[in-house]
Amino acid sequence: MSDTLASLRRKIDGAVKLKSVVRTMKAVAASSIGQYEAAVRSLGDYEHSVELGLSLCFRQNGAMATSPRRRGNEAVGAMVFGSDQGLVGQFNETITEFTKTKLDALSGEKKLWVVGERIYGSLADSGFPIAGQFSVPSSVEGITQLVEQLQVALEKQPAHPETEVYVFHARPTSGALYEPVCQRLLPFDAQWQRNLTKIPWPTKSLPELFGPGEATLRALIREYLFIVLFRACAESLASENASRLAAMQRAEKNIDSLSKELSQGFYRLRQNSIDEELFDVIAGFNSLSRAR
Repeated sequence: MSDTLASLRRKIDGAVKLKSVVRTMKAVAASSIGQYEAAVRSLGDYEHSVELGLSLCFRQNGAMATSPRRRGNEAVGAMVFGSDQGLVGQFNETITEFTKTKLDALSGEKKLWVVGERIYGSLADSGFPIAGQFSVPSSVEGITQLVEQLQVALEKQPAHPETEVYVFHARPTSGALYEPVCQRLLPFDAQWQRNLTKIPWPTKSLPELFGPGEATLRALIREYLFIVLFRACAESLASENASRLAAMQRAEKNIDSLSKELSQGFYRLRQNSIDEELFDVIAGFNSLSRAR
């Protein structure tokens, strides 16, 4: 009986230690969510400045050429953001299934750039050719370096007006929830360009473009792509930590339930042991009384 009680005590102590780890991971995940959401909000003013510059370029030089309707044999590129670490619930599986569904609906040769070791395996198992794999940044400071690597990988590809590039990532919603989203990165949408030309200028001074218009437009386009990829990565990291927070909340609930069951079993066995010892004392006392 003592061995059973000792075993239950070890399990209870283990559950208490595990709960402490889970609480720490919950705190880290909650802090990280706020950090990445703040990074997304900080892009607002800079994005508006870049859009004003693009608006001026499109007004003076005209809109950029857009790809014609797909004929069915165009190449399709995709940048997919997942996670390197586990304990994120169904996060990678959800993004993988969403990406697979969207890409299967598009004809043509596929080429993927994947951010995250765990989602890399899922997409590779699905049969998609992986052109490059990148590590998930561990902080906001690392996002810029990752985006620069993605831009370099994209620029190394042979330019073709019919090539389409999409971005797949998770976007946080309310609470600890998220949703997978898809955005076409290239070529630029014609309606998006028309909308930019209608942005009102913030001052009464008429804008004027100095220097070579094509070089300025290329620089602004590069900055706009940087903003899109930075936001996608930051939102993916926020969603990853939201999924981890939800997973830790479920784990904490399960640990509490398990600890309650173990404690009840421990006290029940302990009481049974005490009862048996009392019965032995009473039986011995009765035996001595009868002998006298």
